[in-house]
Amino acid sequence: MTTPENTPLAITTINRGLPAGKMPELRMMPSPSDANVYGDVFGGWIMAQVDIAGSLPATRRANGRVATIAVNSFLFKNPVFVGDLLSFYADIVKVGNTSITVNVEVYAERNRLQADTVKVTEAVLTYVATDSDRKPRKVPPIETLIHAQPV
Repeated sequence: MTTPENTPLAITTINRGLPAGKMPELRMMPSPSDANVYGDVFGGWIMAQVDIAGSLPATRRANGRVATIAVNSFLFKNPVFVGDLLSFYADIVKVGNTSITVNVEVYAERNRLQADTVKVTEAVLTYVATDSDRKPRKVPPIETLIHAQPV
């Protein structure tokens, strides 16, 4: 049995540098096809993953389909390399009538021991809740979502 006293160092440092108390929406490891010949991952690939990560809490909050309507800001803070383990954290920062704005932060665990972690990207995206015809619809109030959950 592993206890804090006999846990190897590699296991105890696994979350060093990642946001404490938060679960990532998405974890990905870019492959060689996601990078240029120097091993630097394409910004467009990272942007696509950020959009997916941001859409997950937006979809839950909208209780259905959402579409990306704006990339309000996007900052690449550090490069991403093939083999980095990326963790995407997404938090809703604003809910409008039909829109949901989400902040996404991306961290890279640089080596296989996961001891070197750096923030590589931060972005703010806005999604709109849509109906089955892909037309904007109102975001349901929180109370409706709470009562709709099975007990």
